[in-house]
Amino acid sequence: MAEPLPSIDFSTLILSLSQTALVHLGVAPPPDGTPSAPDLALARQTIDMVGMLQEKTKGNLTGAEEHLIDQVLYDLRMQFVERSKEPQG
Repeated sequence: MAEPLPSIDFSTLILSLSQTALVHLGVAPPPDGTPSAPDLALARQTIDMVGMLQEKTKGNLTGAEEHLIDQVLYDLRMQFVERSKEPQG
C-alpha cells in the first residue's frame, strides 16, 4: 500500500520546486533514479520560479514560510553558482 501524500501547502510547493532544481543541478538524483547530466538552464528557470513566488507572496507569508523561501533561494543560488563554475560537457 502506498504511503499517503503530504498535504498541499506553500512549504510543500517550495520544497518540491527546490528538489526539482537540485535534480536539474545534478545534486539530487531524479525520481526514477536514472542518472542524467545537469541542466543549468532548467535549474535556473526553476530557481527563477521560486524567486517569482517570493516576490508575488511578499507580505502574505507566515514567518516560517518566509524563512523557508529565503533559505531555499539562498541555497539554490549558491549551488547554481558552484555548478556554473564546473566545466560543462
